[in-house]
Amino acid sequence: MISLAWPWVLAALPLPLLAALLPPARPSGGAALRLPFYAELPGVAAVTTGRRSRWRVAAALLTWLLLVLAAARPEWVGAPVHLPMAGRDLMLAVDLSGSMDQADYELDNRMVSRLAVVKAVAAKFIERRTQDRLGLILFGSNAYVQTPLTFDGHTVAAMLRDSVVGLAGQETAIGDAIGLAVKHLREQPADNRVLILLTDGASNTGALAPLAAAELAKQAGVRIYTIGIGGGEVGINTPFGVRLMRQGDDYDPETLKRIAELTGGRFFAATGRKELEAVYRELDRLEPSRRDERTYRPRESLFVWPAAGALVLSVLMALSLVRRRVPGVRDAA
Repeated sequence: MISLAWPWVLAALPLPLLAALLPPARPSGGAALRLPFYAELPGVAAVTTGRRSRWRVAAALLTWLLLVLAAARPEWVGAPVHLPMAGRDLMLAVDLSGSMDQADYELDNRMVSRLAVVKAVAAKFIERRTQDRLGLILFGSNAYVQTPLTFDGHTVAAMLRDSVVGLAGQETAIGDAIGLAVKHLREQPADNRVLILLTDGASNTGALAPLAAAELAKQAGVRIYTIGIGGGEVGINTPFGVRLMRQGDDYDPETLKRIAELTGGRFFAATGRKELEAVYRELDRLEPSRRDERTYRPRESLFVWPAAGALVLSVLMALSLVRRRVPGVRDAA
């Protein structure tokens, strides 16, 4: 719909009528130069007769109306648009080291890699966080921001789905991943900075030690929830029946627990797919996604159209006066 930003400007519309009602100016009585032949000058007699064509009066009034309308700033107001307000600024840091390729998790009645289960379960978690800004960090020997904080959860899920083991190196730099997350979260609103760290091994490389990085996160107000992948026992089918085998020997739950404690988060052990799903449900409970929304209506200014119309009419009236006053112009036309 169309609305006026400054509707009070319309109070100026009666001004031409008030000007017409004012009494005429009195003669000053001073000396004047009289020209006996003034009425005989070409193009002057029609002007001095005091007659004004109706179209000129109508054009002048229309010009004034358009100018006042343009000054009132007409706008086209669109339909309401709902903007989500982030309840959390949440980063996911996912381990892509070589051990994440170990196929010791069950998904759809078949054994799959740890990373495959993380992708499947994390995608559902991302879909539920529609009101949060999400970001994705992938780390191995190095840590990289794959997706900065964004409301576009579909992109975050797609980037996680396209990640592969070894993309960031074969080792595990937990401290660097935490430090990178703190760098991107510390400028965001306080009390909403959350990092979810998923790893299956102990930190064995990187410039920053995990606990030192956790201290930086604590100072920046970043809560870290650590999820340990692996570390449990899994049944392996052998010719002699099902055999229980313990997952990776490099699993380091104590460091992950300490990181979570330092930052006010929690540690979770996900030794299987169901445990990992339960972890994400618990995270939804601990860090609920707020449902606040802001609504705005897009506005497009339209003042240029009445202003352009007034300009065109003014030019036409000016040309009309020139044709009447300047000798030979009307004949030449």
